[in-house]
Amino acid sequence: MSTTHRDSSETRPLLQQDDVTSYHSVPGSGDSTPQEPPPPLNRVSGTDLAWVLAGLWSAVFLGALDGTIVATLLSPIGSYFNESNRASYIGTSYLLSVCCFTPLYGRLADILGRKGAMLLALSLFGVGTFLCGLAPSMDALIVARAVAGMGGGGVMTVSSVAVTDLIPLRQRGLYQGMTNILFGLGAGLGGPIGGWLNDNFGWRSAFLFQMPILVFSFALVIAKVSIKLPDEVESQSLQHKLRRIDFFGSLTLVGTVGCLLLGFSLKSTEELSWGHPIIWGLFTASAVWGALFVAVETYWAPYPVMPMRLIKQRTPLAVSLSCFFGSVAAFSTLYNVPLYFSAVRLNSSTDAGLHLLPHSVAISTGSVFAGWVMRRTGKLYNLTLITAIMTIVAATMIIFWTDSTSTFHLWFDIVPQGFGMASVITTTLIAMIASVAKEDMAVATGITYLFRTTGQVLGVSLSGALLQAVLTRKLRERITGPGALEMIEKIRHSTSIIAELSPDLRQAAVSSYADALRIVFICQAAANFLCFVCCLPIQENPLPGTHEEQEAQYRQRKYTIDSRTASES
Repeated sequence: MSTTHRDSSETRPLLQQDDVTSYHSVPGSGDSTPQEPPPPLNRVSGTDLAWVLAGLWSAVFLGALDGTIVATLLSPIGSYFNESNRASYIGTSYLLSVCCFTPLYGRLADILGRKGAMLLALSLFGVGTFLCGLAPSMDALIVARAVAGMGGGGVMTVSSVAVTDLIPLRQRGLYQGMTNILFGLGAGLGGPIGGWLNDNFGWRSAFLFQMPILVFSFALVIAKVSIKLPDEVESQSLQHKLRRIDFFGSLTLVGTVGCLLLGFSLKSTEELSWGHPIIWGLFTASAVWGALFVAVETYWAPYPVMPMRLIKQRTPLAVSLSCFFGSVAAFSTLYNVPLYFSAVRLNSSTDAGLHLLPHSVAISTGSVFAGWVMRRTGKLYNLTLITAIMTIVAATMIIFWTDSTSTFHLWFDIVPQGFGMASVITTTLIAMIASVAKEDMAVATGITYLFRTTGQVLGVSLSGALLQAVLTRKLRERITGPGALEMIEKIRHSTSIIAELSPDLRQAAVSSYADALRIVFICQAAANFLCFVCCLPIQENPLPGTHEEQEAQYRQRKYTIDSRTASES
């Protein structure tokens, strides 16, 4: 298939507001006959929609709940197996698995159907979580978390694709905002629930506790999710559908992303040097797998898991990069702002965590606000740029935190970051969906989540590596003499001892953390700026307000693409 080039006409509406009839003609002929579009495939009643959303969103809620539950359990699990030094791999294995398998579900949603792909994701997530509750060793637990990640990567992607099938684009952002509220609620409840279950029933109960919610979601997906695909897909045999799976492309993509993220994660968690054979070996392997992946997707795969023609298009590329840089900044902020209050302000862990509360509220508010604006105006471009600028302003204010910064700023400055990024994540997802043909919608959604999750992992690991590098250098400058190296190592690995140090050592530790975190905050601002720059090329496509308009727009876009392809061939 030749690459589809998109000219400036794409900034104009492809479908006028009163154009419910689309015109089709055979390319190259003079015939042009009006043809009424068929009724929408997936119109559902309000009651059925509520049940479908309950099934999909309960899975999203569970995925968020699981993430913070596990984060709370790392210490007791490490102590139980007497392997606290390896506890971080429980989280790393899950995140790596999520990043590797997230984009695969876009294509699987087209091959297996929305219900089949969602049931596969829930099955893998459920099996992995159940095995975590029974794990006899740390190694078994790490493997079980990787299995859970294979499914967790699909829950958000497939649920997003399914909602897009059911909701017109103009209203889609509002539903995405509600999804994000549920995600935030799950993430907020996970910590307290995980701690309570661990204290009263042991850490295994925190995994087994999730099974009833999983069964509820699984049952509703089976009973209520019956989203129809086009007839040419529905009529294919299972054998033919399986032949459409891009096994080699999936393998090379997993190798590319897995080796890259594992290299950065080991650099951060194991404190290996950049020149260590394991680190540069993983990066080299990632580059080789990446070259193979591009070759396979470009020249060989008939149904590529990540079509290169999409990545080469203006809006999908801009959306992917903006999601990546935005996620890097967002998750670096999420992890390093509490560290500032613990290591520099010497607040308790509870107080440090509370400073993220306004940020959490802003995330929910920003996402719903973006959805409301898109529903009311049918536009997203200016909203995207304005809210991206808000994240730059927030990151810049955080850079200038000092001992004399007022309490108001310490609580408020992070709010525009959460509000702006939640809005950008919502608008860019809608921009991606609105820019591609209907048959590419599921794959494009998977690509968006791939760049987003990869940015999240790199935001944490890269900021951690940068922080430790600068912190070590500053501590060595300020702490010298007998026993200095041992003291430096203690300060690097535990912020809780800083308050107990002598005044001179305490000042050295606080100043070193402040200097290191300022460098990290500057990099966060740079990442937010790159996110803004990447948002500039995004095109303003119309957002249909009804199912009929949306179906007509899809048909018009398909006809336009087919006509261009025929004229270029």
